[in-house]
Amino acid sequence: MQASEYRKMAEVEDGMWYYGALHRHVGRSLSRLAGEKNKIIKLLDAGCGTGGLLRKLKNTHPSWNLTGVDFSPVACALAVERTGTGIVEGSVLSLPFPTASFDAIVSCDVICQVPSPAVAVREFYRCLRLGGLMVLTMPAYQWLYSYHDREVANLKRYTRDEVSQLLREAGFEILSSTYWNTLPFPLAVLKRKLLPSPSSTASDVKAFPGPVEAFFNGLMAIEHGWISLGGRLPFGTSVLTVARKPSDHQATVVHEPRS
Repeated sequence: MQASEYRKMAEVEDGMWYYGALHRHVGRSLSRLAGEKNKIIKLLDAGCGTGGLLRKLKNTHPSWNLTGVDFSPVACALAVERTGTGIVEGSVLSLPFPTASFDAIVSCDVICQVPSPAVAVREFYRCLRLGGLMVLTMPAYQWLYSYHDREVANLKRYTRDEVSQLLREAGFEILSSTYWNTLPFPLAVLKRKLLPSPSSTASDVKAFPGPVEAFFNGLMAIEHGWISLGGRLPFGTSVLTVARKPSDHQATVVHEPRS
């Protein structure tokens, strides 16, 4: 991804509706660790970008041991400045950590940018302890590929089933999987596929006027409420999957929320 995209991300990810919704979905998914309150949770943000998620988790879970890794020196420098958290420069294709280092790994819209996503997922599996939690988000639907994906360096977009299959092949047990960013989906299709591409090279990562941000925040609140109740969304611009590295006494059984 271009350095300019990282700098733009650092400017808007604390306030833009999309990142707020993304971080909320991740936080809810990590609530499965709530039963381990007396334990120091070791968490890795794999492809941490400029550190927005780590900033959020540091505020909500100050006792957790948080680490970020990113391939970009620009992103790492910004993440260190913004989080004060341990940030390591490295690739998700060869994580610079020992086996079974983490209780949880989060990776948001990252392995869609590497040529060998299966290698990255196996690295996540290796670095998780037995019973560890994996939270993965990916952009949805290859037919929706557009100027936005080119600017943020996405190589491929995925269906929900493709993401689940990728994780299962690495040995993960799928706990839940859903699309999200569903209510704005028609607007995304209109902008990215039906209207002319922007004349200037730019992604859709940007701050919007206050009323627009409030409108999208309201839509995201509806989606979050439904998923929190156990619902699953049938389509959207993104896929959210929560998986677990089975421990010796856990059977690999798929548990998915109702449609």
